[in-house]
Amino acid sequence: MSDAGLRALTSLHPVIQHHVVNTLGWPGLRPLQAQAVEPVLSGADCLLLAPTAGGKTEAASFPVLSRMASEGWTGTSVLYVCPLRALLNNLAPRLASYAEWLGRRAEVWHGDTGQAQRKRILRERPDVLLTTPESLEAMLVSVNVDTQRAFGELRAVIVDEVHAFAGDDRGWHLLAVLERLSRVAGRQLQRIGLSATVGNPAELLTWLQGGHHDRPRQVVAPAVAAAATAEVTLDHVGTIDNAATVIATLHRGEKRLVFVDSRRRAEELGAALRARDVTTFLSHSSLSAAERRRSEEAFSEARDCVIVATSTLELGIDVGDLDRVIQIDAPRTVASFLQRLGRTGRRAGSSRNCLFLCLERDSLLHAAGLLQRWSQGWVEPISAPPSPRHIIAQQLLASALQEKTIGVRTWRQRWGGLPLFGPDAPRIMTHLLAEGFLDRDGDLAFIGPQAERKFGRRHFSDLTAVFTAAPEFLVLFGREEIGQVGDEALLVEVEGPRVLLLGGRTWQVTHVDWPRRRCYVEPSDLPGRARWGGGSGGLSFAITRGMREVLLGADPPGVVLTRRARTALADLREHHSGHVAADGTLVVRSPNGDLHWWTWAGAATNRTLHASLPGVVDRRQRIDDRAVRLFPDLKHKEITSALAGPVEIRLPEVNDSAVAGLKFAAALPEPLARATVAERLVDHDGVRHVLTEQRRHVRESAERP
Repeated sequence: MSDAGLRALTSLHPVIQHHVVNTLGWPGLRPLQAQAVEPVLSGADCLLLAPTAGGKTEAASFPVLSRMASEGWTGTSVLYVCPLRALLNNLAPRLASYAEWLGRRAEVWHGDTGQAQRKRILRERPDVLLTTPESLEAMLVSVNVDTQRAFGELRAVIVDEVHAFAGDDRGWHLLAVLERLSRVAGRQLQRIGLSATVGNPAELLTWLQGGHHDRPRQVVAPAVAAAATAEVTLDHVGTIDNAATVIATLHRGEKRLVFVDSRRRAEELGAALRARDVTTFLSHSSLSAAERRRSEEAFSEARDCVIVATSTLELGIDVGDLDRVIQIDAPRTVASFLQRLGRTGRRAGSSRNCLFLCLERDSLLHAAGLLQRWSQGWVEPISAPPSPRHIIAQQLLASALQEKTIGVRTWRQRWGGLPLFGPDAPRIMTHLLAEGFLDRDGDLAFIGPQAERKFGRRHFSDLTAVFTAAPEFLVLFGREEIGQVGDEALLVEVEGPRVLLLGGRTWQVTHVDWPRRRCYVEPSDLPGRARWGGGSGGLSFAITRGMREVLLGADPPGVVLTRRARTALADLREHHSGHVAADGTLVVRSPNGDLHWWTWAGAATNRTLHASLPGVVDRRQRIDDRAVRLFPDLKHKEITSALAGPVEIRLPEVNDSAVAGLKFAAALPEPLARATVAERLVDHDGVRHVLTEQRRHVRESAERP
């Protein structure tokens, strides 16, 4: 053990020191754990960064438990917050055992927790409560929970996978809930975030602090092994059947985790692997929790097998020792790839590895561009979504429900200086009062009839979750829950029996209970189809520019390209030879007269250009990552003139369906709801970059492939 590791271990409570050495059998603390001891013990807000399986849970929990014992904390003094219930279930036994070393208790509370266990937790408060932000919100607004007794002695909160929160609206919701908990406890809470590598750790920690930037803070991020130590291979296989053949043939006898980009793809690949007699398990969000748990437990105990998963297994849920990670096509971000890569290489003598099996040439280019950025050491910065006005509305209503009233003039005090509440907040409060979401009595307001109608179902359960999932049908075989399917699986016309593919098996529909949204099935040998809606939000500026570098001849360093991948990339480079330039962007006129501006700037940038240049960019087009179509009758000088002066950034138009998909949009003035959606679709930095680049105008040859 290093001197620093020894000093760090001896700084922990003696009981924890004893169990680290004698119960866990560790020779010492790992680098992250050693470096985290001093700042966490001092009470500083911290961001602890390490790859998957880097010991982040212990890095946070050991010094926090030491504080609990040394400072005599009582009641529920620590929250451990996770984005996924499955991750909580996975961590609970480990954290419970650490707490037991000190004679303390850790318990789990989330949506699957039974009523008997909830009553016991409220009666016999655990020292550590593992939960989700949605469950915390539900507890705060519940008439059955004495919030002062439950949370009045809180001291610290550990936020696992904090990057997963910060990148979407659940992060804003979490920060708002923590401010309300601080108000209940009467003190600021120490905040400790755990994360895989991110591109802007200091900013992420500042965000986690909410409005308390006067508190001490420290990012703890030990150096990690270079990316080149990972074994990464890029292949082009063409079809899902070919991918199944490669997976079935390659690495037999090993445990393989295969990531796919959709539930439909998971079902198709699972069925194809089982048809090749491969022991296969599935994990995705439309399978029932029990079905997922059975798959994950069976997979963790097996050897020669495959589990096919969407991002449900990207976070740190333990599925045992993995030999291989395989990626069908590519994830959208480098950060996501790092999470998946980090599932391997945990055993001594093994290395991190990932095999990309790309089904189409475009997905091969996407994967190569992503790996080009990864090989350069680049990771996406994590940014909270702008303009979270709908979360303001949700919080005003939730707080009124929690405390029975809310001050019409003093409501800001409940959230301190949290930057969530921007300049539109007073207008939102006025709207809630005017539309009957809140009723007013003097300077106080309380839940009104419109809030009851919109969100009052099942004791306001709709008010506790800040994201909206498409309504789905529960699929049942007898009383056994198989999972869920969307409306389209049951509405589309079919000839003969309606057969679904779910859980990697086929089921014939015997009855649909439309009012109760239940679909009854029985096993079938007929071929089935998997159907779900949804789609990609496009690629970032950085990833798309990585793709351009590949087209210009770069092969991602440290990545093995198969013969098929090299052939496909050669074809792509030939196809796009007239669309890329190292010194800027190209405006290309095709032989048929079409005019395209090849920006290679990502979907958000191109969408913003589309909205901001109505006299140049053709309105009738589908936005992609690579190019925008210009009006064909424009001359070179007209384009140059239009792009030379200051370009006013305009928001893209959004349709009613997009606004309806914003949860709590009904509680906002319609213009603010529409602006909230639109402001999340633009990329100001990307537009500024593209507009300052050199542009060349070229005419495409008719002979070009």
